[in-house]
Amino acid sequence: MGLVERSTRGRLLVATPDLADPNFARTVVLMLEHTEEAALGLVLNRPRELRVADALPAWGDVCSAPACLFVGGPVQPDAVIGLARTVGAAIAVEPLAGTQGEGFQPLFASMGTLDLDRDPLAFDGLDGVRVFVGYAGWGPGQLDRELHAGGWLVVDAMDDDAFTSNPAELWREVLARQPGRVRLFANAPEDPSTN
Repeated sequence: MGLVERSTRGRLLVATPDLADPNFARTVVLMLEHTEEAALGLVLNRPRELRVADALPAWGDVCSAPACLFVGGPVQPDAVIGLARTVGAAIAVEPLAGTQGEGFQPLFASMGTLDLDRDPLAFDGLDGVRVFVGYAGWGPGQLDRELHAGGWLVVDAMDDDAFTSNPAELWREVLARQPGRVRLFANAPEDPSTN
């Protein structure tokens, strides 16, 4: 299986302070998929100024604060992905004709991706919704090599991470709750030359 010892699906990738790629500097990525062929995730801490209510009016009132679009990553910036947290199981009241499933694809625990073409009122049990444009994607072996090179830390996700009301502090908060020396990264200066 190459360098991957286990899938990162459902976990967080946290950029180390020295990750220089501007697309991922100081980011927290929720991993939706990770196989030998590819990996896909959503950057959780890059809000845009555009409100969800302006882009997808039906979903504006059900989105978690701040109710804006988030940049999920640099791949396919026109793609729109909904992420939802549920109370119990998310159940579509009326399944959409011609589709498989019920518009909610579980990821882990009470979280999953959401079909944003559906009416929000078609779902029972939504407890939080985020809307992302674009996603983070890696080709065969690419993420494995970045993990091996030390560009990312892999940590367990908490339900609130994807729906924090303060996404600007998420990188620091996730690092600060880690054990040992890793928590020291939370206080790393943005520009090490000023240290």
